[in-house]
Amino acid sequence: MAGEPQSDCLFCKIVEGHVPATIVRETETTLAFRDINPQAPTHILVIPKAHHQDAAALAAEAPQLAADVLRETQAVADLEKLESYRTVFNTGSGAGQTVWHAHAHLLGGRGLHWPPG
Repeated sequence: MAGEPQSDCLFCKIVEGHVPATIVRETETTLAFRDINPQAPTHILVIPKAHHQDAAALAAEAPQLAADVLRETQAVADLEKLESYRTVFNTGSGAGQTVWHAHAHLLGGRGLHWPPG
């Protein structure tokens, strides 16, 4: 069910404290932690604490929570002293989503050229 923790979800386990992560920032509704396979000098994941499958589901099911995630990407970028950064939501396996819990990738600390990868 949307919003409920999933026993097989890595990010739900991180939220619950069952899997360790390097936490950067936490709010009532979001959690930000360092990616274990960084693609830039700064690579932080910002997730809703509530489980939603992907960014599209998050936006449809909990638009205020989606706004919280976006607002937190800016707060984390400020904390990390990033003058510019990229926020990426991978939605679906063809786009590179590997954990089925909505999350934003905050990337910065180097030039990020266009088009991406």
